[in-house]
Amino acid sequence: MTRGLVSVVIPCYNQGRYLEETVRSVLASTYRPLELLLINDGSTDDSLESARLLEKKYPEVRVIDQPNSGVARARNTGIRAAKGEFVLPLDGDDTISDAYIGEAVAVLQQQPEVKVVYCQAVKFSETGQKAWKLKPFSLRALARDNMIFVSALVRKSDALAVGGFSEDMRMGREDWEFWIKMLKTGGDVVQLPFVGFYYRLSPGSKRKRTGTRQKKRERIAYLNQKHADFFLQELNGPLRFQRSWSRRYNTLLRWLGVL
Repeated sequence: MTRGLVSVVIPCYNQGRYLEETVRSVLASTYRPLELLLINDGSTDDSLESARLLEKKYPEVRVIDQPNSGVARARNTGIRAAKGEFVLPLDGDDTISDAYIGEAVAVLQQQPEVKVVYCQAVKFSETGQKAWKLKPFSLRALARDNMIFVSALVRKSDALAVGGFSEDMRMGREDWEFWIKMLKTGGDVVQLPFVGFYYRLSPGSKRKRTGTRQKKRERIAYLNQKHADFFLQELNGPLRFQRSWSRRYNTLLRWLGVL
C-alpha cells in the first residue's frame, strides 16, 4: 500500500524555547513521508526566529507566519496549506513517540470507516510525568466531556468537511467541539494501545486560563447553540453545567413535562 504524506500542523505562540524539541520528536518518527508546518501565530518571543532556523535545517519543515489570531485559526491555516492526505495537529510545546504516526496511518489506511486515531498519553513537566487517564470513547461520553486530545490523526478531507476548528470558540476546548462535529454524523474512533503523545504542563497554559467557571458556562452555551441536535440525541436535551448529570436531569424534566 502506498504511504500517504502526513502533514504535522504545529501552531506556535511564544513557545520558541520548546519548538525544536517538538520538531525533533516528529522527525524521529519511523514513518515517512512527512511535512511539518510551523504556524507562527504572532509570537512576541523568538518563536519565528527558531522556526526559520528549523526550516533551514530540515527540508521537511515549512514556516507560515501570521498575525496573532488564536490557536484555532493557526491550526486551520496549517490544515488548508497541508499537502498531506493525513493531518496531525501538534502544539508547539508537546511531543510524540517515534511509532505514533506510523501506527495511526496504518489504521486509517486499512479501515476507511475510522475517522480519528489517537493513543494513550502522558502529562509531563520539569518535575516529572504522570499518565493521562483518558475515559473510554463513546458518543454519549463525548457529549459530556472530551477524551480525545487535539493531537490525533485524521484525514485532511474529514477536517475540511467540517470546516476545521471553530475560530469563534475562544473560551477554550475547541478540540472538543471539533471532535463533536466530526463524529456526530458517524465514523469510528480508534485508540492505539501505547503511549504516543506527551502533553507539556506549564504555568501559563491555555488549559488553565480557560478552566474557570465563567469560561465553562460560556463553553457550554456555545456547544448547546451549535450542536443542539447532538445533545438531544445523546443527552435527551442540552448539556448542563453539571455535565455528568445532564441526561438524568433532562430525562426528569421531560417526564415532568417541563422540557
